[in-house]
Amino acid sequence: MHRCVSLVLTALLLAAAAEVEITDEPHHHLIFSNDQVRVFNVEIPAGSQTQMHWHRHDYIYVTLGATALSNEVEGKPPVMGRLQDGETGFAPGPFAHLVRISAGQPFHNITVELSQDEKLRHSPEHWDQAHPEEDRGLNILEGGTQEILFVKDGVRVSEIDLQPNGMAPMSKNPQLLVPITDVHLILQGPAIAPHSPPGDVDRKSGEVEWSDHGFRPLMNHTNAVAKFVILEFH
Repeated sequence: MHRCVSLVLTALLLAAAAEVEITDEPHHHLIFSNDQVRVFNVEIPAGSQTQMHWHRHDYIYVTLGATALSNEVEGKPPVMGRLQDGETGFAPGPFAHLVRISAGQPFHNITVELSQDEKLRHSPEHWDQAHPEEDRGLNILEGGTQEILFVKDGVRVSEIDLQPNGMAPMSKNPQLLVPITDVHLILQGPAIAPHSPPGDVDRKSGEVEWSDHGFRPLMNHTNAVAKFVILEFH
């Protein structure tokens, strides 16, 4: 009897030891943090896998490059899936999982952990209570489009595609910009606040940019289509 109890305890301890915090998982690299978010650059080589790790908070992810994977949440059967370049989604925490990548293509995404998810979950159901239909939809911009993908935990998530010289609109809310393609965006007009970003946003794919006061209108200053995701906070 004592031997059985000992074996069970040992198994439980080994299982617990197999789980690591997201900051200790070697494929997750913290690249930005503040009181609202922690942003991780996640890269997993083809044919490899992460350790079983915890997501203690809700998070939003942006996929960079297409890939196939097995998502193995602790205590549940593995789920096979394919992700497309630029695919953006939401995952509610907490849970522990590992990600196993097929031999074909590596995995790369930006994981944006919502540090204040407990409070944000009590945000209004719709971003604009007067116009709840604006939580989703396609807005035609000057030389581009803004697709509002979803609103989760009070955060509105949009994908913006800009043709050369296309313009994205201004916002005065805190924003996180996640480039899908390399971008060179020129900020137009006067600064919104003393600590607004400088005159341009020149970032490689996956190199994020945060603004406490939102971005002035953004113009695509390249000869290629610029694609990026905007997370907008109340």
